[in-house]
Amino acid sequence: MLAELAAANAAFAVIKQAVQNGKEIAAAGSAIAEFVGAKEKLQKKAARKGGGSDLEEFMALERIREQEDQLKQIMIYAGRPGLWADWQKFQAKARVARREAEEERIRKRKMYFEIAIITFLFIVGLTVLAAFVILALHSQGRI
Repeated sequence: MLAELAAANAAFAVIKQAVQNGKEIAAAGSAIAEFVGAKEKLQKKAARKGGGSDLEEFMALERIREQEDQLKQIMIYAGRPGLWADWQKFQAKARVARREAEEERIRKRKMYFEIAIITFLFIVGLTVLAAFVILALHSQGRI
């Protein structure tokens, strides 16, 4: 959890520094992507209850929320009109696309597992059938 929070803090510091230096928000695009990625990882860890104590999770998520509010203010005042709303729409679409990609990956993994099981059972069935044929031929004295 600390690694994700540190990554989010570092990315946010880059965003803030870029805007303070008079650069466009687009110049900090990779930092914004890192910030969002760290935020999502942190939220996933908190949801799984694998990130630490409840207080640590709450404080980390609260820190991210504060930084996101600051990012909103930066986008509203330093960006073009409607940038924050467009960013929210883009994030929602990207989140849906990532969720669908994850579901597709899970579906493919399940399909490959089922194919492996069917193949294994087919080979076992052929082996048993071959064993019966050999036993039948052996009992008849042909082998």
